[in-house]
Amino acid sequence: MEAELIAVGNELLGPESLDSNTLFLTRALAAIGIRVARKCTLSDDLAVLAPTLRECCRRSPLVLCTGGLGSTEDDRTTRAAAQALDVDLIRDPEAAARLRDWLAQRQTPLREIDERQAFRLTSAQWLPNPLGSAAGQWIPTPAGFLVLLPGPPREMEAMFIQHVRPRLSALLPAQALFTRVLSIVGLAESAVDALAAPLYREFTNPITTILSTAAPSVELHFQATAPTPAEAQARADQLAAAVERRVGEAVFSRERETLAGVVGRLLRRRRERLAVAESCTGGLLGKRLTDASGASDFFNGGVICYSDAVKQEILGVPSAILAKYGAVSSQVAQELAHGVRDRLKVEWGLAITGVAGPSGGSGDKPVGTVFLALEGANSAALVQHLRLYGGRAQIRRASVQAALDLLRRCLLADRAVE
Repeated sequence: MEAELIAVGNELLGPESLDSNTLFLTRALAAIGIRVARKCTLSDDLAVLAPTLRECCRRSPLVLCTGGLGSTEDDRTTRAAAQALDVDLIRDPEAAARLRDWLAQRQTPLREIDERQAFRLTSAQWLPNPLGSAAGQWIPTPAGFLVLLPGPPREMEAMFIQHVRPRLSALLPAQALFTRVLSIVGLAESAVDALAAPLYREFTNPITTILSTAAPSVELHFQATAPTPAEAQARADQLAAAVERRVGEAVFSRERETLAGVVGRLLRRRRERLAVAESCTGGLLGKRLTDASGASDFFNGGVICYSDAVKQEILGVPSAILAKYGAVSSQVAQELAHGVRDRLKVEWGLAITGVAGPSGGSGDKPVGTVFLALEGANSAALVQHLRLYGGRAQIRRASVQAALDLLRRCLLADRAVE
């Protein structure tokens, strides 16, 4: 079974509110083997709601709609559903009595406007709301079912778990869904797809999705269905393993780990520690490494060496090297990695220096010029020269990601940096 999700509410179309309901429903439906094929967000406008619901209910076996079931003037989802399915609304005396009791317990009288919540489609069954006044509705459609759920996430989630999920489970054959995710660094989305597509295009189960993240990284999602969770996982893992062999060491995680998390795990395993020196990234590398608790196991600290004075006085970069090569150079990056490793007494020193823009570039060192350096114990520094593109934030993120990947690959090699 495939589902469509509709989130209703003018506030969800503004810049400040996040629709978390469809995210919850996507996860909850996937857990019982239902894939979400479409989702949309609509305003509280009857002229928009009714035709959209009509179209969805004609083509999809399952439509779940959240929001617009309250008692205010802009709560119009129930009326829109009645128009969409061409059925009448009826006042349910038992529902009105339950609503009156619910309000009385909260020392609130039943107003005429509240009675809107006692109206249901003639073809609908009520879905009790254990945490609020707005009941949901389970409604037959030409293609399957329409489910109306309240908008407040706490109420919607409780109603789905207690009253919707059991109904859906009873309708479905025994089926499980499993998704394996390969996280990839150092390759563009198009390059990953060129490697993976010849393998995954032969399969309809698993379904493969490729996407880029802001990290930046690329993710390949392999979503498989089968009668049991173990069979679904085996299907997804079989294709993921074949793709991983094709993509190679650029795959840094199969468990949705962050790149910084992978680096931390590898350092812990080796019982080694890291320190960082950052110029153009201004502390972003240190932040990524310490986003998760427990980073003190492997991370000693860092120096934000934005000025030449800090590079010289704190990390010992010779003034002659700065004068000859400039702050953005392989030579200075190498000195930064050595200085931070030496002063913070760690096994690994990792440094970044570059031109993040939008100003500061030159003919030989344009915006996006970045140098990375990594020095391990008893070894000379390994230096990388990058030419990155995009805005300032994008260049800084890509610099951090490349630095983490440089360290990851060296740790995986289990050898001293040469």
